Amino acid sequence: MAKTIAEYLDWLDERSELLWPRPPRIKPLKATPYLESLPGIKGVLWANYGTLLRIDMGRLLHLHPQEIRMQVALEKTITEFNMWYSMSRKPGQPWEYMLQQYRKVVEDAQMVATKKKGDSPEINSSKVWGTLIERLIRNEYSYDTDLYGTEEELADKVAYFFHANLQGVEASEDACETLQRLMNAGIPSGVVDDGQVFTLPQLHRALRQQAPLPSLTDAIAPDLTLLSFQVGLRKPSPSFFQRAVAAVESRGWKPENVLYVTHRLKDDLAAAKSVGFRTALFVADKNSCEVKGSDVRQPEFKPDRLFTRIRQVIDVLEI
Repeated sequence: MAKTIAEYLDWLDERSELLWPRPPRIKPLKATPYLESLPGIKGVLWANYGTLLRIDMGRLLHLHPQEIRMQVALEKTITEFNMWYSMSRKPGQPWEYMLQQYRKVVEDAQMVATKKKGDSPEINSSKVWGTLIERLIRNEYSYDTDLYGTEEELADKVAYFFHANLQGVEASEDACETLQRLMNAGIPSGVVDDGQVFTLPQLHRALRQQAPLPSLTDAIAPDLTLLSFQVGLRKPSPSFFQRAVAAVESRGWKPENVLYVTHRLKDDLAAAKSVGFRTALFVADKNSCEVKGSDVRQPEFKPDRLFTRIRQVIDVLEI
């Protein structure tokens, strides 16, 4: 039987010959946390990339502005999945031709219309790679179905491998302990963020590197989790955050009973604030958090609380 995406991540970790990028070293921001008690909170929603997970540039990217990053990730992907022999022979290096193909599929996906004004379409990375794999198969590409499964399952695994080589991640300090303490105190956490099919297994993998965590549900509540690939919309689409509100209300809570924690102020936090969530801005790393003091004081952006460490949510909720 083919490996699940979670099993695939574990299998890759067993292969010592693979080298993965790491997020850049933290560049601390000068900020004073605001940790006054915040009553009435029943659940916490988190941005994943850049908040729970440290990552280059603070968010998951489909196209990295540094071409060398694209080159390395594509070269590794082409080699790992033996794609070269089924690629059309064009002048230049294989990764350059693959980049042309990949970029075109991504840009086409970005042009898809949304149903409501103000919403932005999300790119499903698995579908991008599924399109590229279909082209390879028409050119007699074959792969190990016992390991990778169907074409759709293969595309999920290729998407992870590519993104993991494009942007390294690691859990923010104390993230695993904090999430478990919240859950044990009866204040469940959810993830509301731009993400892909591999995002939750990737988060689980990173958290397990900090502390034992048999299941991600020991830290994250599935019914409070919403990822952009699931609904075809990316943040800060108003409809995306309305979906998050619906998830909260299904528990019988009001938006003001939820604290949304993110490192992104002008898009993320502002959108969460507009639908009624209480908000906390996570300011720990200049690599991912771009914020000015004047921005924080503007009413439409002003967070309810300011964190410089993940575990400070414990102080604010008095657990």
